[in-house]
Parts: sequence; C-alpha cells; structure tokens
Amino acid sequence: MDDAPLRTIGELARLTGLTVKTIRFWSDCGVLPPTDRTPAGYRRYGPEALARLDLVRTLRDLGVDLATVQRVLAREVTVAEVAAVHAEALDVQIRTLRLRRAVLRAVARRGSTPEELELMHKLAKLTDQERRRLITDFIDEAFDGLDVGPEFISKMRQAMPALPDDPTPEQADAWVELAELVQDEDFRAGVRRAAAYQADERASGARTGTAADAELVELVRERGELALAAGVRPGSAAARPVVDELVGAFAELFERTDGREFRAWLLERMVLGNDPRYERYWQLIATVNGWPVAPTLAPAFDWLVAALRAELG
Repeated sequence: MDDAPLRTIGELARLTGLTVKTIRFWSDCGVLPPTDRTPAGYRRYGPEALARLDLVRTLRDLGVDLATVQRVLAREVTVAEVAAVHAEALDVQIRTLRLRRAVLRAVARRGSTPEELELMHKLAKLTDQERRRLITDFIDEAFDGLDVGPEFISKMRQAMPALPDDPTPEQADAWVELAELVQDEDFRAGVRRAAAYQADERASGARTGTAADAELVELVRERGELALAAGVRPGSAAARPVVDELVGAFAELFERTDGREFRAWLLERMVLGNDPRYERYWQLIATVNGWPVAPTLAPAFDWLVAALRAELG
C-alpha cells in the first residue's frame, strides 16, 4: 500500500470527472489534505483520495455544507446522522415545492395579470405559519376593540386555513381566492362596519355573536328553503306564518317588540349586511381545510328580504 503511486490534482480530476478548480478548493478547505508535496510544492494524493472525493461529492450533492463534511471526515458525526438530517430537510423542501406548484397552477388557471401573478408568487411561498398570520391580521384589524361576542371571535380564530402539503386544485384555488379576499380593503372595511354594528347591538342587549344567533341563522335557512321548495311566493298569504315565525325569533334575539317599525329596521339591517363575500369567506376556509362546505344561506335570506319588502310596501 505504501508503494502505491501518488496522484496529482489533474490526475484525480480525470479519474473522478471533477474539475481541477473544485478539487483544489476542497483541498484548500481541508477536506482533501495532500499526502505529500513535491520539492516544487505541488500536491500529491494517496490512493484513499479517490474514495474521499467520492464521499465529499456525494455529501455536497445532498446539500451538506463543507463544515459538516469536515466533521464527517473527522468522524465527529456519522454519515447516517447527516443523511437523516438532510433527508428531513429534503422532505420539507418537497412539501414546499408541491404546495408552491399547486398554488402556481391555480394562478395559471385564473389567467392572472402580471400584477396578480406577482402577488400570487408571494402567496405561493408563504409558510403555514405565515398563511395563518395573514388571516390573524385580517381578524385583528376587523374586530380589534369591538365587543362582537367571545363565541364569535373564538369561531373566527379557530377557523384558520391549513393548506395540505399536496393540495387538490380546488383547495389551491380556494387558498388563492381567500388570500386575495382578506387583503381586499373594501372587504376588510365592510367586515369592520358589520362588526361595529354587531357590537352596538350587543351593547343594547342583543344576543348577536352567540350560539342563539347561529341557531337563528339556521332556522332562517331551514324555513326559507322549505318555502322555496314549496313554491311559496314572498308576500303571499302562505308566506305570512313563515315570516311571523322568523321575525318573532329575530325580535327575541334583539330583545325588541315585533311590529312594523321593527320589521322595517330588520329589513334595512338584512339589506345592509347582505354581502355575499361574508359567506364566501367561510366557504373558502372550509374548502382549504377539507371540511364540508355549509349550504348557502343566500336563497333563504333573499326570500325573507323579499317577503318583508312585499309586506312593508
């Protein structure tokens, strides 16, 4: 073994396919120390250099930095330990790339403008924590300082988008639309106005933002869908008992007396609060998270609005 010929950097380069510059750099960094030098100072390497170069190249191809390579070669850490760490890092990169690919495909399907594409490119690179922060910032701006009810705020904060590592096209599309929606200044301002309105109602004793509020919304959906399915026209005699039941439930929630004045106020409130983007927000959250999407409330509430208008003239 001691009689084995020593090789120059040029010979190692020909045998390994690496460049002379790369081998010289690694040698200067200490990961490939020369076995000997000629009287003129040229480096010479022993037979173990080939195996060492092969290991160094493999580790570098895996993204291992030279400092860690030196630790492996010095046996401070094992190749297995390094491989495990980098395999985990690669898993993270793969998940990130899958998610980025899904979001960019969603952008491509939308035929976005260059300005939208720039925004979507930023959205594609967001981490899960950053996506949650995007929603958290929206909630903070919309409801900060307003008493809209602890149950309502808890529901908002618990419903965070959790986009899977490999989302479906529908989930990617929903995330892109949701991100655009919560950054829309008009939408944010509208939510803030609705929140302030709800806070004023609570200050007057109404139970808005509570479980009772949610139950009333479900009652409107149920009764409105039944009326629509039965072909009950708003303003007809058949619509009267349905309207009376629903208006009575609203009067109880708001702790007010049913009557023409209250019905006119309720109609105005429903018209002002009838922004389809509010419901869309919850539909998008459900789609991103893979939850069942709740049936739309729009037809039932539109029916009730039409019925109140017909009654009030």
